[in-house]
Amino acid sequence: MTVSENTPRTVVPAGIIDPVASARAELKAALAAIEVKGNFPRRIEKASQRAAAKARTFADRNPIGAVAAAVGVAAIVGGAVWVIARALSR
Repeated sequence: MTVSENTPRTVVPAGIIDPVASARAELKAALAAIEVKGNFPRRIEKASQRAAAKARTFADRNPIGAVAAAVGVAAIVGGAVWVIARALSR
């Protein structure tokens, strides 16, 4: 039995008649799902790639808004660093 190239690893293929083969396919899919959910570095990497792509698209469509957003983020980060440094210096 061949699995389609488009089928995710976490899906049990339909049409398995043999109970042993079905159990193996379910176990394989469950282990793949655990790996996908538990692999935090990969999930973080994919999320950061999606965010970077969205930011690039936003910057291409609205360059002034992108500059304003960058200044706003820098101000927030700078303010947080200042508050932490001030709290530590007391």
